[in-house]
Amino acid sequence: MSASSAAGDTALANIRLQIMWNRLLSVVEEQAQTLIRTAFSTSVREAGDLSAGVFDAKGRMLAQAVTGTPGHVNAMAASVGHFLARFPLESMVEGDVFVTNDPWLGTGHLHDFTVVTPTFLDGRPVALFAATSHVVDVGGIGFGPDGRQVYEEGIYLPIMHLAQAGRMNESLLAIVRSNVREPIQVEGDLYSLAACNETGCRRLIAMMREFGLTDLDHVAEHIITQSREAMLAAIRALPAGVYENSMRVDGYERPVDLVCRLSVGDDGITIDFAGTSPVSGYGINVPLTYTDAYASFGVRCIVGGDIPNNWGSLDPIRVDAPAGSILNAPHPCGVAARHVIGQMLPDVVLGCLEQAIPGGTPAEGSSSLWNPTLMGGHGVVDADYGAATPFAMTIFHTGGTGARVGKDGLSATAFPSGVRNTPVEINETISPLVFWRKEYRTDSGGAGRHRGGTGQVMEISHRENAPFSVGAMFDRCAHPARGRQGGGPGGNGAVRTQNGLTLRPKGRQTVPAGDCLVLETPGGGGLGDAKARPVAMVAEDVRNGIVTPQAARDAYGVVVDVHGTVDEAATKALRG
Repeated sequence: MSASSAAGDTALANIRLQIMWNRLLSVVEEQAQTLIRTAFSTSVREAGDLSAGVFDAKGRMLAQAVTGTPGHVNAMAASVGHFLARFPLESMVEGDVFVTNDPWLGTGHLHDFTVVTPTFLDGRPVALFAATSHVVDVGGIGFGPDGRQVYEEGIYLPIMHLAQAGRMNESLLAIVRSNVREPIQVEGDLYSLAACNETGCRRLIAMMREFGLTDLDHVAEHIITQSREAMLAAIRALPAGVYENSMRVDGYERPVDLVCRLSVGDDGITIDFAGTSPVSGYGINVPLTYTDAYASFGVRCIVGGDIPNNWGSLDPIRVDAPAGSILNAPHPCGVAARHVIGQMLPDVVLGCLEQAIPGGTPAEGSSSLWNPTLMGGHGVVDADYGAATPFAMTIFHTGGTGARVGKDGLSATAFPSGVRNTPVEINETISPLVFWRKEYRTDSGGAGRHRGGTGQVMEISHRENAPFSVGAMFDRCAHPARGRQGGGPGGNGAVRTQNGLTLRPKGRQTVPAGDCLVLETPGGGGLGDAKARPVAMVAEDVRNGIVTPQAARDAYGVVVDVHGTVDEAATKALRG
C-alpha cells in the first residue's frame, strides 16, 4: 500500500470516528430531551436542573448533553464509577436500572437522584447511560439549609436497583411515596429518569448496528485521547505558575472564606482549597464531588471551552480540599443547600485565572441560585394554616452575572448553574401563590466600562390569604459580587416582606397571612472604569430603568434625566 493510500485510509478512519462521536452527542441530547419532556417536577421540566450522559464499560463519560448543569454533569462523571464498584458490569442483566441519591456518591445532596442503566448489544453489556435530576421533595425538614445532619434532610437511598431484569422495585417506590410530600411528582421523576436512559440505550444500539460496531472500545479511546490532548494543549498555552485568590461569602452562622491555589503545569491544572473555612453546623456544606464539579467548570469556562466535556477533557484538572473544610464535608454533615457555597467556586477559580490571563475573565456575579422552597400546610408554618391548600414548591431564580470581557453582564441569568428561571405562570398553576411583581432591579448591576448584570425583584403572596413558609438559601446579601479592573461591586441581595418584616437570608421562616414576600436578588460586578463607559450606553440604561439618574451621575459621571436626555455640558464637567 502506498503512503498516500495509507494516509487516505487514516483520514477516512478519523472522519468515521468523528461522525460516531457527533452521533453520541446527538444520542445524549435526545436522552436529556426525553427527561425534560417526561419529568413531573418543574425544576426539571421548566428550569432544566438535570444532566444526561453516556459512559463506556469502564465508567468513563464519553459524551454529555448540552442541556444540564455543571454540578450534575461533572459530579455524575465520577459517580458512575461508584455504581460499578457496587454492581460490577458483568453482574448486570438486561432490564436492570440502578439509583442513588447519596450526596457523597452522586451530586452533593439528597434532592438529586442519579439513575444508571446498562446498555446491552446481543446480550453483552457495552455501555451505560446515566441521568440526574432534582426532585421537588425528599421529605425530612424540606429543601433548605436548616438540617444539622443529612439524616434530617430526607430519604437517603444507597446505590440499589430501581428496576431488576425489567421489573420496577415496587418496595422502593412505596418507601419513597411514604416519605415525601409530593409522591406523584417524585415517583414520576424516577420513571422519567429511567425512561430517558432507555431512550439513550435504544439510540446507541441503533448507532452501533449502523456502523457495524460490537463494542465502543475504539471510539471511547479516540474520544478520551483526543479530548485529553486538546485540553493539555490549551493548558500549556497558559503561563505556568501558581495563582491564588480568596473570596468571602455570607455563610449561615458566620461568613465563609473560600481560599484557592491554582497551579498550572505541563501535566494539567491543580486546584487546592487549603485554607478554606471549616464545615458549617448547618446544611450549606459541600461534598468533594460537587466541589470538583464546579471548580473544574470554572477552568473550562476559560480554558478549552470548545473541547467537548468528557472524561478526557476533565482528567487534566485535579481538585482537592482539606477533609473537614466546608468544601470537603464528611458524612453525616448537612448538605441540602450545598449549591449556595459550591456555585461560588467558578468565581474563585476565575479570580486565579485572571492573574494568568489579565483582562481575560469576567467579574464576579451573584453566582449561587436564589431558589427558595415555598410551602404551606400543617406544621410547616409558624401559624394556623386553616383549610388553605397545602403545597410544596421550589422556584428557580437568580441575580445578575458579572460583566464579561468586552460586554455587559447578563441580567437575571443563572451562572454558573445554567438553569432557567421557572415561569411565573407555571408556579401560579401548581400552587396557591400569586406573583405580583417580577422585574429587573434598578441600580443592582455593578458600575464599570462594562456594567454588571442586574438582579430582579419579585413579590409573592398567598392567594387564599394564608401564611406560607420560605426556605431561604440566599447569599451575596452581606458580601456582594466584586468588580474587576476598577469596576464597582454588584448590589447586595435582600429578603423582606412588604409590611416591613426583615427576613434572614438563610433558614425557614414564615410570611404572615396577608403579607407579601419580597425577594431582591443581587447584581453582578462591573468591569473597568465606570467613567469610561460611553455616555450613550449610560443614557440607554437610564431610559430602560436599569440605572437611575442619580446613579448615572454618581457612578458614571453622566448627567441625564429619566427620559435618557443627556446634559452634555454638565457631563463633560463631571468627567473632566
